[in-house]
Amino acid sequence: MSTKRCYYEVLGSSRGAAPDEIRRAYKKEALKHHPDRNQGNPESEKTFKEVNEAYQVLSDDDKRRIYDQFGHAGLESGAGGMDGGIGDMFSHMQDLFTEMFSGGGGGQQRGVRRGGDLRVQVRLPLRDAAFGCKREITVHAPTRCSDCNGNGAKRGTQPEVCTGCRGTGQVSNARGFVMFTATCQRCHGQGMIIKDACPTCEGQGMVQKPRKVMVTFPAGIDAGQRLRVPGQGMAGGNGAQAGDLYVEVDVEEDARFERDGADLITRVHVTFTDAALGADILVPSLGDADDATVELTLPPGTQSNGVFTMKGQGVPRLDGRGRGSLVVVVQVDVPTVLTERARKLMEELDEELRPEQGRSARAGRAVTDARVAGSK
Repeated sequence: MSTKRCYYEVLGSSRGAAPDEIRRAYKKEALKHHPDRNQGNPESEKTFKEVNEAYQVLSDDDKRRIYDQFGHAGLESGAGGMDGGIGDMFSHMQDLFTEMFSGGGGGQQRGVRRGGDLRVQVRLPLRDAAFGCKREITVHAPTRCSDCNGNGAKRGTQPEVCTGCRGTGQVSNARGFVMFTATCQRCHGQGMIIKDACPTCEGQGMVQKPRKVMVTFPAGIDAGQRLRVPGQGMAGGNGAQAGDLYVEVDVEEDARFERDGADLITRVHVTFTDAALGADILVPSLGDADDATVELTLPPGTQSNGVFTMKGQGVPRLDGRGRGSLVVVVQVDVPTVLTERARKLMEELDEELRPEQGRSARAGRAVTDARVAGSK
């Protein structure tokens, strides 16, 4: 009986954990028990090896499925050359149940596996992410050979079923009342034999070349979200189903807006007089053009850093339930250079706004101006 600890226990995760949770748990435990951080501690080194072994199994869909069903013994059967091991018995039982419930006979092919998944990242402008778009992206990955349709055989020929294992990829031997299985050495577990290999892919069934994939991005998508495009991943071996393509989205920064979910934040500069008297101003908006604007009414006495919320002017929500808000932050600009007339008008305004303090304030400014003039 195996003395190894449960892989889920090693990573501190549950059996129903998603791949992302498994990956996070692995990173946490690997960092915690890394030899560089625990020098001279043999227990940490041992645990670190257990953590890596557990992740190698639980991060692989096929290995994880076998482990969940048969435990450590099920994985030992795939190590090769473990004749008479209990894992071989479990492997044979799994094949037997597969044949029984799939309605197949002894000619089931084992080498056919679904293709792997691919991941690419696409960077979108804010407007395209907000209103949705279609993009043709280039995927660089092995793809099914068109000359042999992925079966690896020369055009006009077909792979033949291995006579050694009858297409199962494994051979079985009875020892008493127990049946043991091993990988077929003639076809190397593929179940099929290619006599005349396709010259284009050299019998691999796949060739490396770029291809175009049209991807539809829904309105309201945000950075960090991911789209799944079924069947656009890596081609499966021997004509099997292709994997999926996962498109990770990034959104470019926009000079006019900051995005907060479905809301947009923009900053506008207004003159001192517009802020004091009130005015109708144009502020940037997310429209069809880069210079799209929307009108905002500033009330008299608007202060610097005042915030105004315009509902329905933000980003369309991903669930289709309307749009977010446009949050406008007002910055009042104070003039730094004044003409002589503007200066006199400002002094008159100051006297009007502060009648009791106007004279003393003007006197103080006159003294300051005289000192500045004398220093020159």
